Amino acid sequence: MLPVAILAGGLATRLRPITKTIPKALVPIAGRPFVLWQLEYLRDQGVSRVVLCTGYRSSQIKQTVGDGSQFGIEVKYSDDGSTLLGTGGALGKALPLLGAEFFVLYGDVFLPVSFSAVEKAYYTSDLPGLMTVYRNQGQWDISNVIFNNDRVLEYNKFRPRRDMAYIDYGLGILSNRVLDHYSRETVLDLATVYEALANAGQLAGFEVFERFYEIGSPDGLAQTEEYLRSKSSLQEVFDYDVQ
Repeated sequence: MLPVAILAGGLATRLRPITKTIPKALVPIAGRPFVLWQLEYLRDQGVSRVVLCTGYRSSQIKQTVGDGSQFGIEVKYSDDGSTLLGTGGALGKALPLLGAEFFVLYGDVFLPVSFSAVEKAYYTSDLPGLMTVYRNQGQWDISNVIFNNDRVLEYNKFRPRRDMAYIDYGLGILSNRVLDHYSRETVLDLATVYEALANAGQLAGFEVFERFYEIGSPDGLAQTEEYLRSKSSLQEVFDYDVQ
């Protein structure tokens, strides 16, 4: 299984005052820091290597997670430093730890999806990038993707249109060469990278049929808490074998 980069460096201003003293990754959900839910979930999917891309209050995350041995996985860190680099810039800085190809997972989402199925679709596509997509139709957030025949035809986070029925689900796979076009350690949004790939016909798509859960907003946090509390184990998240 490919390594996973978790983007966990943002300020999480929408969750203030909760995130005034802790990073979003450590917001308590169903009795434990959210990042611990993510790491156990990744381990159960067969992931063995994770790189946490951190920024805001990064030392707190490292103190809580450590080297990942408590979860049976290897965790390394790539910290933005004094200037937050954005989701794309953070990935660029983390490339030496990630290798040639890697999953990209937003640090505020919990996704009922098979990582092995996504990885298989990526290799089948023979393209340098893949985005998981969900037919959202404006329900959970603003839709921003046009998707057809296993391709993301258009992605626009900043200028979405009404004819966009799908949304970025929160998990992707990238080849490291995708980021070669961008200067290292400069501020960059991952959305810019995805948009350029889609415009060039180089972004595969993998459709997911169960909604995503997120903690980036107070409403999303409450829904995610309710969802995870309803599961007696993470295996109950799936109605299929994730291995």
